[in-house]
Amino acid sequence: MSCSGPEAGLSTPAVDRDLAGGCDWASRSRPGPATLRHHDAVIGALRAGGFSVAMAAHAFSLIDSYLYGFVLQELNLPFSGAEEVDEVAGAILREMPADACPHLAELATEHVLKPGYDYADEFAFGLTLVLDALSPDGTARAWA
Repeated sequence: MSCSGPEAGLSTPAVDRDLAGGCDWASRSRPGPATLRHHDAVIGALRAGGFSVAMAAHAFSLIDSYLYGFVLQELNLPFSGAEEVDEVAGAILREMPADACPHLAELATEHVLKPGYDYADEFAFGLTLVLDALSPDGTARAWA
């Protein structure tokens, strides 16, 4: 099995998020060749970008955890698309006493229930924060 080059099957993080939702690529206990090639390619990109082995391990873990966690969260939401958000959030707001969770109610009414909201867009925002926080040795905060 080769872990580099075009046969590595590289893709974008957004595509990876979509793929991880229900196929063998996302297997945690028995990773297949595609998973291993993907991991190797990400680590290789980090190393080529100037990350030490230790910093590449930290960065890989952070990226992988964010991707895996977002997919699990998205799969367990009580709605499957932007159309159902209004229904689910509206029902929660109607059943919740007005003063019980004021911040949650504000977030729902001022953000989630606004036209054009799509939970999937949160992925790109979060990934940008994660990637912007990563930097090779010498420019990152020491965590030792």
